[in-house]
Amino acid sequence: MKGDAPNQQGTGAASGAPRNRIGTWIVMTVLVLLLLAAAAIGYLGWTSTDTSVPVSGYIAMALGVIFSLAVGVGLMTLLFYSSRAGYDEPAVLIPEPEDDRDDAGNSGDGKAS
Repeated sequence: MKGDAPNQQGTGAASGAPRNRIGTWIVMTVLVLLLLAAAAIGYLGWTSTDTSVPVSGYIAMALGVIFSLAVGVGLMTLLFYSSRAGYDEPAVLIPEPEDDRDDAGNSGDGKAS
């Protein structure tokens, strides 16, 4: 009746919402600043030298990217396949069947075999 229901005051989703919003904004701000810093460093590193990359360098880079993507796609395919096929289930101990003999080699009726 009245005493059966647990007290639900202060446990709703709205009780921690302002703090979560502030935390989300802080995390997003830090991540965007890190992205901008990485882009700026990348741009400065790319444009600060006068050396040119030969065609073989671009071919090697493209082959490396393609190989990395192929390995990543292959591993993700294996991950999804093993998950759906049940290979990721926890191991189950299958007990050995009990036979009529004890450790001494005697049968259950007391006679030695």
